[in-house]
Amino acid sequence: MTRETLSRRPFFGNWGAIAVAAFAAGSILFGMTGEGWAATRHTRAREAKPAPAAAAPAAAPVASATPSGDSELNPDIAARQGIVLDFDTGTVLWAKNADQRMTPSSMSKLMTLYLVFKALKEGRLKLDSMLPVSQKAWRMQGSKMFVMVGTQVKVEDLLRGVIVDSGNDACVVLAEGLAGSTDAFVAQMNQMAKRLGLDHTHYADVDGLPDPEEYTTAHDLTMLARHLIADFPDRYHYEAEKEFTYNNIKQGNRNPLLYKDLGVDGIKTGHTEEAGYSLAASALRNGRRVIVVLAGMQSMKERSVEGEKVLEWTYRAFNDYTVLKAGDRIDDAPVWLGEQAKVPATSAKDVVVTLPRADRSALKVTAVYDGAVKAPVAKGEVVGKLLVSAPNMSAITVPLVAAQPVARLNPLGRVAAAAGYFLWGRH
Repeated sequence: MTRETLSRRPFFGNWGAIAVAAFAAGSILFGMTGEGWAATRHTRAREAKPAPAAAAPAAAPVASATPSGDSELNPDIAARQGIVLDFDTGTVLWAKNADQRMTPSSMSKLMTLYLVFKALKEGRLKLDSMLPVSQKAWRMQGSKMFVMVGTQVKVEDLLRGVIVDSGNDACVVLAEGLAGSTDAFVAQMNQMAKRLGLDHTHYADVDGLPDPEEYTTAHDLTMLARHLIADFPDRYHYEAEKEFTYNNIKQGNRNPLLYKDLGVDGIKTGHTEEAGYSLAASALRNGRRVIVVLAGMQSMKERSVEGEKVLEWTYRAFNDYTVLKAGDRIDDAPVWLGEQAKVPATSAKDVVVTLPRADRSALKVTAVYDGAVKAPVAKGEVVGKLLVSAPNMSAITVPLVAAQPVARLNPLGRVAAAAGYFLWGRH
């Protein structure tokens, strides 16, 4: 760890220095402006040693990065639109027309599921609640769960009907049961899209059947998928189910990657003539989760092959690295007029970055302090910042906080500290 050295304050004569020190001491003792005098004289930077590699908790994402144009970091994937996102850090690992408007097809059902999971979490709906099947639901075309008009269906069965069967009829039953009508439910879908920051998404139906007013982007879909997993972890297990039988009709999950040994445990596929074959998938390997969205492929086979290809590339080329664990000391921040001259600095969250494996050795971590922090210092108070940078990654800044409190010096101590500073300076 290296430190930027501060030059010593010039000594300008004993009597002059003593006079200034006495004035400063009196100012501090009697509550004048002395505390601010030293603040701008302690800006410095330190190289900090990163912590050993480890996975970050999904609940505390803190870093993001941008891959370069290096060919090794840009696989040739046969999709019109696509993106790969690291779940824990939010890092975009690969993107192809990721912000280009596209038809979501059945992947719009992710928002339908999000609102149903939200209603379950809030207690407005229960898994064993029974919802009626309307004529509209029964008459739905395309993928179906095959609900019967005039019957009632359990919410948990409807969830499986949406996830496993991709049932358009199940979506309508859930929407009408929660909002009274599909139009009212679609309005809720669009409101939630805005709340989640899906700025390039608009819904026109609850099931993803073709509609010129319905659109999204691959990037927005990864954000929605990330929220679905993070916000409702107790419901996500339904996404991994491979088959479901309802009304004596057995159907298999349309996600082809669930049937391969890839660590995939969700999420959704889609297909329309306009959109082609699409996929939103998530995989978990050795505690590290990634989300993949691919769209505009030519066949079911191509969707399966390209999905597997991009997942294998992702885990081979990238990894998560822990820079600092929450609460662990990485450096000491200077303190002005405190009972201790320094305070251990740490982060309130795990600091994790996603990098190409080849760039791990070039990771650079620097602690920066814009002046000494004024005592008293409270535990958790921001005392500086941590700058993290590496090739193929946009630099990130993380607040450094005090790991413990530091009390203010008593009046005599403040006099002595001020006199010492103006006589000899601080290093």
